[in-house]
Amino acid sequence: MGSLTVEEARERARLLDVTGYQVELDLDRGAQVFGSVTRIAFDCREPGAATFLDVRAVELGSVMLNGRELDPTTCVDGRLPLLDLAASNVVQVEATMAYRHDGEGLHRATDPADGNDYVYAMTFLDAAPTVFACFDQPDLKAPYEVQVRVPQDWSVLGNGAAKQVGPGEWALERTQPLATYFVTVCAGPWVSVRAEHRGIDLGWHARASVAAELREQVDELLEVTRDGLDYFERLFGIDYPFGPSYDQVLVPEFNAGAMENPGCVTYSEHALHRGAATLAQRRGRANTILHEMAHMWFGDLVTMRWWDDLWLNESFAEYMAHRAQEAIGRFEGAWAEFGISRKAWGYAAERRPSTHPVAANPAPDAASALQNFDGISYAKGACVLRQLIAYVDDGPFIAGVRDHLHDHAHGNADLADFLDAVGAASGLDLRSWAQAWLRSAGRDELAVEIETRQDEKTGEMIREARLWRTPPMGEWGELAADRPHALDIAGFTDGQQVWRIDVRALGDETLLPGLTGRPAPALVLPNAADLTWADVRLDAASAVHLPRQLPPLHDPLARVVTWVALADAVVQGATPPDLYLETLVAALPTERDSGVVAMLGRVAGSLATSYFADEQGARTRIARAGHLLLERLGDAQAADATEGVEAAERASLRLAALRIVASATDDVALLRTWLAGEGAADGLGADRDFGWLCLTALARLGAAGETQIEERLAADSSLDGHLAALAARAAIPTAAAKAQAWDVLVGRPEGGGASNSERLHTGLSFWRCPDLDLVRPYVPRYAQELPELAGVLGEYALGRVAEAAFPHAVTEAHTAEVIEAALQRPDLAAAVRRSFADGLADLRYALVSRSRY
Repeated sequence: MGSLTVEEARERARLLDVTGYQVELDLDRGAQVFGSVTRIAFDCREPGAATFLDVRAVELGSVMLNGRELDPTTCVDGRLPLLDLAASNVVQVEATMAYRHDGEGLHRATDPADGNDYVYAMTFLDAAPTVFACFDQPDLKAPYEVQVRVPQDWSVLGNGAAKQVGPGEWALERTQPLATYFVTVCAGPWVSVRAEHRGIDLGWHARASVAAELREQVDELLEVTRDGLDYFERLFGIDYPFGPSYDQVLVPEFNAGAMENPGCVTYSEHALHRGAATLAQRRGRANTILHEMAHMWFGDLVTMRWWDDLWLNESFAEYMAHRAQEAIGRFEGAWAEFGISRKAWGYAAERRPSTHPVAANPAPDAASALQNFDGISYAKGACVLRQLIAYVDDGPFIAGVRDHLHDHAHGNADLADFLDAVGAASGLDLRSWAQAWLRSAGRDELAVEIETRQDEKTGEMIREARLWRTPPMGEWGELAADRPHALDIAGFTDGQQVWRIDVRALGDETLLPGLTGRPAPALVLPNAADLTWADVRLDAASAVHLPRQLPPLHDPLARVVTWVALADAVVQGATPPDLYLETLVAALPTERDSGVVAMLGRVAGSLATSYFADEQGARTRIARAGHLLLERLGDAQAADATEGVEAAERASLRLAALRIVASATDDVALLRTWLAGEGAADGLGADRDFGWLCLTALARLGAAGETQIEERLAADSSLDGHLAALAARAAIPTAAAKAQAWDVLVGRPEGGGASNSERLHTGLSFWRCPDLDLVRPYVPRYAQELPELAGVLGEYALGRVAEAAFPHAVTEAHTAEVIEAALQRPDLAAAVRRSFADGLADLRYALVSRSRY
């Protein structure tokens, strides 16, 4: 089925003006299909011309255009021709559509806890035609009136305020103009908590089986919502654009973190914590809420004209969410979390063959745009906006944003419009800046070179210092960009800041005369406040001192920059992996942010999987780092263990440390003790997620099997429990268990195929195994059978499953050869090709490191 091309979209937008949609959905026809009736009013600027409608139905019933019946069989590959258009037109399409089970289209999920079904629409990126007939492109916005028929015990939510008009009958209030990819309907026996804020009706909604968790956490959810609405209205100078309601729905089996549907945001229900949660998890959830809320203005009120500017929506929301967190002040450490998590994600994307410029990525069709929806479009774009603010100053930046939103409200715009607004507000020509930062891929390498002299009285002093900027090479061996950097450089010794200077790096060599005559520190850190986007290279002396110099360093951003630079150097083969674990054991116990601790554990676990021949030996060292943090937190006599750390953060650090140890240790007795909620895990006996973590670890070690999994599943029959059980089963190191898990991962619908979430959880747990002989035969099967899911899962879900199930654990040359051969297949879906190519690049990094160290 062909994807809409940019040329086709431009021609259709030139021809048509869509004035309104009326959509009727019948969701009371059973669990397989639903009814969809769509009436679209639109004008044609050239009467007599022809266009096409997008609709992908199981069965297309009647089609009427201006009162005349059209032949449904003329619909080919999801396109229904509309010929001989009048100046004003109405087309009506009656269709039977299929529910989906991949998190796209109209997804239907069954809650195993109570048997209830839930339905939600995820129409991004091009899934709207599987729900209702439409002109599916972002620049044909129109108001929607939606009516929904559901079982009588269900309720309905959507973009417009919902009202029950009869038994099982719901009507949604007419909306402001929306792009098709924002339209949603959420239906099921939701549990709802409602409130009001300055005339806006607020609602949080979740499955009935998690009602207790929703009610326990909803006060914080509502507080973050209120704070965010107040902040963004003040900042943008525009009231919330999609009143009178703002609903937020926690939905099952969601592919992304959330989706910014105007007036009805959908979130992965993992945002609702089932057990103990760290402050970092709560901060991350607040960040997601603020991210989606920022989209109400940037993305929803003003929408891109075409998918090649999708990055700007996400970069803007990414930046604004962290800015709002810092301004609101409910949770500390927003930018540290960004650096260790989001930015590191973007850096990883930049290292891979799928890297691309932030902007100016050709999106010849809608499907290709999805391939650039990654850590670059989110994290790098947000960093680039921070550099833009450093370039023009914050006041002109916000003034430009306000002008942009006012000028294009309820319409469409592109990057040029945005830069014009900021340029006009600042009085600066941004063309060269945009060329350097937005239209070239890769990271500049930043390194500080210091020459010293010995002073008899003051010790080692700096004689001369310079910052070196090394741009990445372009496709033809040329320098890819000439980027100006606004950053700082700091020096630390034994935790104390020796000096810090601000730098404007406008060329490849920047002399630093302000450092001449200052003391030479033990740790020299470029980009210490994490302001720019770069490959930060520590000098050899600083790197070797990390196990001693990082523990006493209390500057949270400087710590994060150091950790990320160290991990970068390890992955790129510039530093031995052993230094990372040595530094982890020394410095993890002094971390004060549970989000940083959690990410360090994940990075270390990833390195253990691929970069160490003795994987369990590496994991034992990771577990030791976690134990040392637990010991320090439990040592009331250690002044540095408690100073400046609040009780809530201490509890969060303890939980993060427990999770690290449980994921890494091979101590069966310890895991059984913790599974029972005893020992250091005292108080976590009722924490279902921590229990599954311990049980999965036991299963992986061969110390628990199907009997124990079934017993735990009987006590936790929730959807999350079901998914955790699949992960635990996939971890069992037996041939039979691996074969069963493989059937879940790649099974076809005719065999009772699994959902997107079931495949994802299975893939994440499948490969880590004490005996690689059990999983090595599945490497060629992965390369052969994963691509065959292209007809089962949508592109987004397919890419996530292919990435999660990549055989990183089998770090061998043969694995690389198998994936290389698979990449020669001409029939690979774009998402699979990208996952294979990126996974292969990661594998090669690991193989180089193993051969070198």
